[in-house]
Amino acid sequence: MSSQAVARQALLEMRGIHKSFPGVKALDDVSLQLQPGEVLALLGENGAGKSTLIKVLGGAHLPDKGDVFIGGQEIEVPDPTAACRAGISIIYQEFNLVPELTVQENIFLGREQTRGGFIDAARERRLSLELFARIGIRIDPSAKVSDLTVAQQQTVEIAKALSLNARIIVMDEPSSSLTQQEVGHLFEIIRDLKEQGIG
Repeated sequence: MSSQAVARQALLEMRGIHKSFPGVKALDDVSLQLQPGEVLALLGENGAGKSTLIKVLGGAHLPDKGDVFIGGQEIEVPDPTAACRAGISIIYQEFNLVPELTVQENIFLGREQTRGGFIDAARERRLSLELFARIGIRIDPSAKVSDLTVAQQQTVEIAKALSLNARIIVMDEPSSSLTQQEVGHLFEIIRDLKEQGIG
């Protein structure tokens, strides 16, 4: 492959995506490209198909037709686990966090760090702090998620995505519940992710 072709290689490409539900055509031949370190915004009216497209990418909906490519390789995304394995992380408006667990327990839920058959809480704490350092924020990994602000919970979701080695992070209406100051901080985090080559 020529260096010019490599330079044009999209991190993500969705081609000709179609999705219908009974009585509704939600997506009609939708295509998009995302480059490493690029930020895209999906804009449109309610019912335009934005959430459906996100759910197709995240494996929550199967497309009726169309193809998904990651780094030029065609992939199947039959479920959220496959999306995660492909480096895709979706942060929905309703966060996927357990309020009564700590920050670090949420980040590593289902992938607990163990030593000698027991959860290695010290390692989970250290790794959590490293993840937060990558995005330039401070959150106590031992804090309960229920005690965090909405903005902090969103940051925990971003840290969790990074812990899964996500190369593509999709945020569904990320600023809708944030204050103006929190939105500014979210944009700083997005700039940091962009500099790390994440789309």
